[in-house]
Amino acid sequence: MKCWKKICQKVVVLNYGNGVKKIKIFDTTLRDGEQSPGATMSIEEKVMVARQLEKMGVDIIEAGFPVSSQKDFEGVQKIAKEINECEVCALSRCSKSDIDSAWNAIKKAKKPRIHVFLATSDIHLNHKLNISKEEAIMRIRESVSYAKSLCSNIEFSAEDATRTEISFLKMALNEAVKSGANTINIPDSVGYAQPKEYGEIIQAISSNPVFDEVTISVHCHDDLGLAVANSLSGIKNGAGQVECTVNGIGERAGNAALEEIVMAINTRKDYYPFETKINPKEIISSSKMVSDATKIFVQKNKAVVGANAFAHEAGIHQHGMIANPLCYEIINAESMGTETKLVIGRHSGKHAIISFMEKKSIPVNDTTIANAINAVKNSEKNEDIEQAIINACSTGVSNNARI
Repeated sequence: MKCWKKICQKVVVLNYGNGVKKIKIFDTTLRDGEQSPGATMSIEEKVMVARQLEKMGVDIIEAGFPVSSQKDFEGVQKIAKEINECEVCALSRCSKSDIDSAWNAIKKAKKPRIHVFLATSDIHLNHKLNISKEEAIMRIRESVSYAKSLCSNIEFSAEDATRTEISFLKMALNEAVKSGANTINIPDSVGYAQPKEYGEIIQAISSNPVFDEVTISVHCHDDLGLAVANSLSGIKNGAGQVECTVNGIGERAGNAALEEIVMAINTRKDYYPFETKINPKEIISSSKMVSDATKIFVQKNKAVVGANAFAHEAGIHQHGMIANPLCYEIINAESMGTETKLVIGRHSGKHAIISFMEKKSIPVNDTTIANAINAVKNSEKNEDIEQAIINACSTGVSNNARI
């Protein structure tokens, strides 16, 4: 294959200067991600993952929900003491005891943040919380103000924002800002919104001068498979922070996948004139670490981090990759700390088979090529096809051609 660096230089090395909007990556793998059924991690595993997230370059680590259990409190507390560069955030409901627990867990952090949330949709207010809108506004005011008296860095989330009447959503967010919130989060808590619709909600908030001095954040779930699309739409419409998880793990169908958001921004600079602090070469190792710790395995065809993300078997695709990697790979595998794989299988064509023969120093002539192709096309399921090529070319007869 031709050198990716030379071919992709103009595509992957784009300098937008200091005027580029920087998007904060708020990683909630250790909080929302760990809420995936069966994904509970030990304190040691959470600390290990937190260190890797810091190495990868996330801006904020949401380390947990301290009031939920003593183990969670201890995990958040330990992470707060270990992390040096990232903000360490703890989640809290709008209650004094929750906020006290969150603060006690993170107060030793170099950059602490308290994340306070309250549901604002009618369905949550009427059926889960059993409170009026007036009561909700009062709780937001009291809780954000109290959190601010403890910590200078406060985030407020309006849970189920996308099913909240827009006028009331603005009222709730405005109350949070007046009470001291530095960041306001507009979550699609149940993955209900569509990208255009979600972008319009974010635009309605970001264009309001009331919110000029705060960071607008997006947090999307994947119930309809749109978490990443919605998050990117939010960024395009004024959000300055995106909340996401490694491998997209999280409640129910999961959260927006960090790796997909980051690589969409990195790959399509023409469409997303933004940048993040994420080091792409740490993404795959982070994915593997989270998968090992949570025992949630990554599907092979998962975007960016799946085992097949940079693998090609179809002959037409392999020929294109050999001619010019841009034919079928829009992300430079090398920039991700991995490599492209041309997998020899029944769908492979002549060009890939010859390339494999050359790598294995197998003489390339009409006879060996014919024997190799015959070995590939007549291979059995689960057969070691590469070994079959070697055998066929060394004996002059394909295993499947013998009687």
